[in-house]
Amino acid sequence: MDKRYQVFVSSTYVDLQDERQSVIQTLMEMDCIPAGMELFPAADEEQWEFIKKVIDDCDYYLLIVGGRYGSLSDDGLSFTEKEFDYAVSKGIKIIALLHGSPDSLPRSKTEVDDKSHKKLLEFRKKVSDGRLVRFWDEPSQLPGEVSLSLNKTIKMFPAIGWVRADSTASPELLAEINVLRKENNSLKIQLSNSHSSQTIIPEVDLADFESSIQLEGQYSVDAHSFNADTSYNRWSKNTTWAELFATISPFLNERPVERSISDFIARNYSGASTNDYRISDFLVNTQTLYTIRIQLVALNLIVVKNYADTCKWELTDKGTRKMLESRVVKSEQN
Repeated sequence: MDKRYQVFVSSTYVDLQDERQSVIQTLMEMDCIPAGMELFPAADEEQWEFIKKVIDDCDYYLLIVGGRYGSLSDDGLSFTEKEFDYAVSKGIKIIALLHGSPDSLPRSKTEVDDKSHKKLLEFRKKVSDGRLVRFWDEPSQLPGEVSLSLNKTIKMFPAIGWVRADSTASPELLAEINVLRKENNSLKIQLSNSHSSQTIIPEVDLADFESSIQLEGQYSVDAHSFNADTSYNRWSKNTTWAELFATISPFLNERPVERSISDFIARNYSGASTNDYRISDFLVNTQTLYTIRIQLVALNLIVVKNYADTCKWELTDKGTRKMLESRVVKSEQN
């Protein structure tokens, strides 16, 4: 069935009205649903709660940064930066379009206050840290940048999206799915009650925690040219299960979705610079990620919970104890 993706467009408002209109028009031509704060250009704290709900409903987050930092909220951050931070916290994939030379913009479109200008520079650095950003100098470049970046992101990280109500399953099919769901839950309960041990497989049959595992994956390197193709580099790293769990367990404590776990592992083991704005789309090979997931479930260190078209990994009580054992700083013995 046809999907339409909802994209939150975030930017300062007064100085980028034409740019926003161009981006929104491009999104509509791509059959996406643009969402933004056109109706609330003067955002305040009361509207912030509504803005968060809008972002929650979006599949992707598109940020446009020009030469202004924007109006400040009570906590000293601009609403644009607050929107960005919130999207990051929700694990929404971000497409960032930064002006290549903001100091060359007309005075009316730049920050004249030194404090605000410093905040803008710090925000640009935050946005560029660990993710691919694209640069623009003229508004006419934005449609092409949006189309290229969004198509690539959708291909690499397909989201849930939206479908017409008349395109969804029939009432009869939904009723059948509901019956199967109830049967599945009943079987899960029976299976859970039938196991008295803490692991699905006796630990004696599992690989030793100090045994090695070969991690493999890839990341993309953007050629930083509109006409050049993106290249994909493969990486491989040998480590132990103990070292791997010690590395990822604090991250698992946040109950991340699986695609975020793949990104986290690849960033830590690929050897690629996470500060290089050209490098993005860090991934662990699917089968390698499956092996990690199954092994940690078998060891009763995590549980996996399914949500729509993805799943989350959560530490068990045993996993939390193992994390503390691996990472706690012990006092030095005299």
